[in-house]
Amino acid sequence: MRAIRRFTVRTVLPAPLEPLGELAMNLRWSWHAETRDLFESIDPDTWASVGRDPVRLLGTVPNDKLGALADDRRFLARLRVAAEDLHEYLTGPRWYQTLSEPGTAPDSPPAAIAYFSPEYGITAALPQYSGGLGILAGDHLKAASDLGVPIVGVGLMYRHGYFRQSLSRDGWQQERYPLLDPNELPLTLLRSADGAPARVVIALPTGELHARIWKAQVGRVPLLLLDSDIEENEPAEREVTDRLYGGTSEHRLHQEMLLGIGGVRALRAFCEITGHPAPEVFHTNEGHAGFLGIERIREFTQADGLDFDAALEAARAGTVFTTHTPVPAGIDRFGRDQIQRHFGGDLACPGVPVDRVLALGAETYPDGDPGVFNMAVMGLRLAQRANGVSELHGRVSRGMFDGLWPGFDITEVPITSITNGVHAPTWVDADVLDLAGREAGVELAEDPSAWAAIDRLSAGSVWELRRTLRAKLVTEARLRLRASWKQRGAGDAELGWIENVLDPDVLTIGFARRVPSYKRLTLMLRDPARLRKMLLHPERPVQIVIAGKAHPADEGGKRLIQELVRFADREDVRHRIVFLPDYDIAMAQHLYPGCDVWLNNPLRPLEACGTSGMKAALNGCLNLSILDGWWDEWYDGSNGWAIPTADGITDVDRRDDLEAGALYDLIENSVAARFYDRGPEGLPTRWLEMVRHTLATLGPKVLADRMVKDYVDVLYAPAALSGRAITGRAARELAEWKAHVRRSWAGVRVDHVESGGIGDAPEVGNTLNLRVLVSLGALAPADVEVQVVHGRVDNADRIVDGTVGPLKAGRRDEHDRRLYEGSLALDRTGPFGYTVRVMPTHPLLAGPAELGLIAAPPESEGFAEGMPLR
Repeated sequence: MRAIRRFTVRTVLPAPLEPLGELAMNLRWSWHAETRDLFESIDPDTWASVGRDPVRLLGTVPNDKLGALADDRRFLARLRVAAEDLHEYLTGPRWYQTLSEPGTAPDSPPAAIAYFSPEYGITAALPQYSGGLGILAGDHLKAASDLGVPIVGVGLMYRHGYFRQSLSRDGWQQERYPLLDPNELPLTLLRSADGAPARVVIALPTGELHARIWKAQVGRVPLLLLDSDIEENEPAEREVTDRLYGGTSEHRLHQEMLLGIGGVRALRAFCEITGHPAPEVFHTNEGHAGFLGIERIREFTQADGLDFDAALEAARAGTVFTTHTPVPAGIDRFGRDQIQRHFGGDLACPGVPVDRVLALGAETYPDGDPGVFNMAVMGLRLAQRANGVSELHGRVSRGMFDGLWPGFDITEVPITSITNGVHAPTWVDADVLDLAGREAGVELAEDPSAWAAIDRLSAGSVWELRRTLRAKLVTEARLRLRASWKQRGAGDAELGWIENVLDPDVLTIGFARRVPSYKRLTLMLRDPARLRKMLLHPERPVQIVIAGKAHPADEGGKRLIQELVRFADREDVRHRIVFLPDYDIAMAQHLYPGCDVWLNNPLRPLEACGTSGMKAALNGCLNLSILDGWWDEWYDGSNGWAIPTADGITDVDRRDDLEAGALYDLIENSVAARFYDRGPEGLPTRWLEMVRHTLATLGPKVLADRMVKDYVDVLYAPAALSGRAITGRAARELAEWKAHVRRSWAGVRVDHVESGGIGDAPEVGNTLNLRVLVSLGALAPADVEVQVVHGRVDNADRIVDGTVGPLKAGRRDEHDRRLYEGSLALDRTGPFGYTVRVMPTHPLLAGPAELGLIAAPPESEGFAEGMPLR
């Protein structure tokens, strides 16, 4: 008979072992080797069998074993040291505390930052992630903890997580969704002072959606996860948090409303219950959480008495939006009728009319769809600051969303970039850390400057390390491959060949990521005969380890996996190429260190960042990648190889053929040739030079510590200053000023531009004097800035790499036009041009493009003609 209710009974630890409970419930163990070693010492076999999960370990170890440990003085001494180390980590000052006392002065850093993400990849023991977005969010929280940055994470608690992947006999991806019991996970229920579970409630057309709040402790960072699977909900509402990225459009909308609206309410409850400082900055990690801005507008209208426009300004001021999507198809879009149904009628909040909500997500740019509500567009409109996740992705994002700022050059679209990073203590193998500590005397994972010490490591030591890591991967791959084949229906008698799969002395290439079509899992199969020749080369063989999941609804992605698996199943090559199903954090922590080369071959420029290559690089693995994402930014010619791209080729098959051919050429003639080029001592000297160069130069750049510091300096601190300044009366005045400027902008014109001082043959060193007459209509000179934009021009007279400078306001003429004057020093030869423009200005704007308004001379009047210099 089936149980009508399921629950988990947790272990009661003997008093001397109670610190084990705190160590197990704080996810710092997932990146702190000493704590993991302590848990492993309790029972190594059980530790391995429970997937290296301390909570499950403590629930599995027999009571008599725990009783014996409670009397073991040596173990208790180790436990005391670990508990004291955690206490010091949680309470001692760190980098952020050196900046100044957070939140105590107008220019101090924020007292707290709320970080919203639909998924978090922190450890395999908390499977609430699907891919790079979640892993990035997990690394963000971990680095924030290490730096002492007061972040509070907000997400959803998915009862089935993301799916577990296996293969059918013919290589087709199969999905299963194991039920996760929060009581078996490193989570605690948020409770009010009277012991009752804290709840949040949001309104849906079908009734109320209730959620309780689980808390994971990620070092110093609390992570709040909302769970709708509770008795107060009807069956449909209970399933809102059933699984990650599943269900209908309506299901996704309910998830995103719970994440954004419910997430803000969960934060308020958490701060009230615990006394945690209220967040001053709200960071929306991708558009899924965008509704948090709607909830904050509601708060400002009800608590502060602001109207919608003023509340919008107050909410925007402290909000940061990060886009991870390089293609419009990757953005969540809902029907306007869905939004109308959920935010209008009886569900409309006082002061938050549904037409204003709809306007926030409207695709008002050319080729936009008037029938949809775009979550990324709303995210940009609700945030005063926005960024992409690599320099190239920043440029792509500015081009993708430039329609929201008509009249501005793409370079001036207000989306900056902060390149992602990875959390070294999580991803750098212990053997790498041990070698650096033993031979160079440095702590790689904690000190960015320590990576330069890699040059002190001997070539022999590095080569021995690389073989050790490769051998560990070979062992892990054979175990996983055997388990996969048994799931596919094979018996032990059929699997003797697995003992010879992969070789710890063969050049090993890794490829592991999600499997959308643009990542091109099967590019390596464009010429199967040539790939087979590389795999079986008698002197320079190559072996490839591959992993990745296709979204359950992506039939095309599943076909790519099946095509790859069928090739890898061939008897002649199956010892040289393997596909390992169920890619997750635990697998990745073997893959990155064990590979010699990390392959990445997306369609450029569709990879936003691609942090898997960063993790590989931190372990001495060389990247072989299309110049996309972070690799476009930090490839230097000596830290790996760049796969040439067939830019401009519109025929997809032709482009794939060309780029696959370039990939084969690189592997055969450069990568394998260098790996097997051995010197007199049997060492690949030039290869090892590349490995050490990679570690020394990329190490400090790709760290999540660097990334989080960039967020603090570039986005969080300025957002906190804006949030403090734009409140109450200031928010009203800013909203009124913006409305006045928008109403009056049609009256702003550049009427006349004249120049002098350079003659008919301008030369370097001449000074160009400018006089500009501008009609301001109902605006005052303080409302605008008149600028001159100048620089090199192309053949179409477009200004390239322009420089912007202000012109000085002067008198009015008899036609009520304002005179503006300035001068330009001609400091370069060649084609040169200038133009002038008028833009709104206000002390509380984050930048001149914030309103998306600009007035410039009509190009037909020739005001911006290029002029040759000699």
